[in-house]
Amino acid sequence: MNAIAPETGFGKLPLSAIVNLVLAVLLSAWSGFFTMDFLLSGIYTWPRSSRVVTLTAAVIILVYEFIYKEHHARHAAVTGIPPLKLVVYTCMIPYMLGTLVLLALINRV
Repeated sequence: MNAIAPETGFGKLPLSAIVNLVLAVLLSAWSGFFTMDFLLSGIYTWPRSSRVVTLTAAVIILVYEFIYKEHHARHAAVTGIPPLKLVVYTCMIPYMLGTLVLLALINRV
């Protein structure tokens, strides 16, 4: 009579996948902060522009390879979370929050 509800969501992910997701959130937030800093600074030199383009390309590649494909291949069937939904929650929202943090810091000064 004591039926235990099956775990769904992040509870079934192994530690390595959770570490990947935490690192993706931190990297996305940092990337959003740095990109917004570049856009608002008004200093568009070649070295700064190339850093932002490289950072953006690296984040896109890492998100696709280590979040989307990894979750799609190994964990989507176990957790029931679609890979695209995971990308939105672990990468896109933190990226936007990183930009909002910079805007909030600018408004305080």
